[in-house]
Amino acid sequence: KWAVSASYDQTLKLWDIETGQEIRTFSGHTGGVGAVEFSPDGKWIASASVDQTLKLWEAATGRMVQTYRGHAQSVRDVVFSPDGKWILSSSEDQTLKLWEVATGRELRTFRGHAGAIRDLGFSPNGRLVVSASEDQTLRLWDVETGKLVRTLSGHVKAVREVVFSPDGRWILSGSEDQTLKLWEVAT
Repeated sequence: KWAVSASYDQTLKLWDIETGQEIRTFSGHTGGVGAVEFSPDGKWIASASVDQTLKLWEAATGRMVQTYRGHAQSVRDVVFSPDGKWILSSSEDQTLKLWEVATGRELRTFRGHAGAIRDLGFSPNGRLVVSASEDQTLRLWDVETGKLVRTLSGHVKAVREVVFSPDGRWILSGSEDQTLKLWEVAT
């Protein structure tokens, strides 16, 4: 029933899908907001900003609940784990960070890309994370250990989009090289 939008005017907006009317504006970032995501249960909204922070908002009230600090440059993307317990963020600082939603505590940092990370996603079971970077690669990570599982190479320009298939067996990536590539997770 709701949609949320991000804006470089430093706000988020919550919209009623049926009427198209704005419900509320969320203010609190000090830089443009480039990504937003609902939690799986729809109670929370996470936002990522060029102000180097993520914020957690209560969707129903617009109350800012938590600010997550730790990236050294703009935060590009944010996604909730399938169970809603964690938030994963990506940044221009070439890292991914895993955060505990309930406490705001940073649990781990994933390092290995040689360019800004543009997109990321959890596998449907929440055990793996994939990241897409300007370094022309995708990287598959083990969430529990933080270790790199595999680097997927084949694009010749920055990788902008990445998504797991619903069954978790495949990853689809899109690049500035004007190609889509389908990768098998198990190989």
